[in-house]
Amino acid sequence: MSQNVVAIDGPSGTGKTTVSRLVAARLGLPYLDTGAFYRAATHAALDAGIDIDDGEAVAALLAGIRLEQENKRTFVDDIDVSEAIRSAEVTSKVSVVSAHPEVRAILVDRQREWVALHDGGAVVEGRDIGSVVFPDAEVKIYLDASPPVRAGRRAIQEGVDPESVLESIRRRDHIDSTRTTSPLTVADDARVIDTSDLNLEEVVDLIVDLVSD
Repeated sequence: MSQNVVAIDGPSGTGKTTVSRLVAARLGLPYLDTGAFYRAATHAALDAGIDIDDGEAVAALLAGIRLEQENKRTFVDDIDVSEAIRSAEVTSKVSVVSAHPEVRAILVDRQREWVALHDGGAVVEGRDIGSVVFPDAEVKIYLDASPPVRAGRRAIQEGVDPESVLESIRRRDHIDSTRTTSPLTVADDARVIDTSDLNLEEVVDLIVDLVSD
């Protein structure tokens, strides 16, 4: 099912979203932001008043709702939540929700279903795509950059102090890399690209060349 998947993983602040969208456009493939599903799950749990520390309760909620992603928009039961899932509250709590094994099991199935509906080919962005979701992906990329560089990029995007962003990034890295289920890791056969000293077009060109080889 996943032989035509281009898996792009890596921590926050490496440019995954922008790079993945551009790569998908260049290759003529659909694009899936799996992080948006976890954000949507977090938003739905908060909106329903569910304790996000209760993985079983969050998973039960997810089992009864529809999550969709089309044209760079994210929907929960046909409601567009694309802006809501980027709120500071969701951002600060998504790592807690995404660490629950029950939640990840449901959302991994949803991600695979999404790709299957798109003829088994897509550029898929996340943190465990090449290692867990699509371990037999045709091309696996792991984007990385130093924490200060990533913090600087995020600070520019959000118009905030880089030091506060740096602390948040380091905390997210720790949670993502130490969680029991599907930790952030580099797949054995992934190509690591450090974006610290590369511009956007250089990163996109590298990935497109790898897919074309």
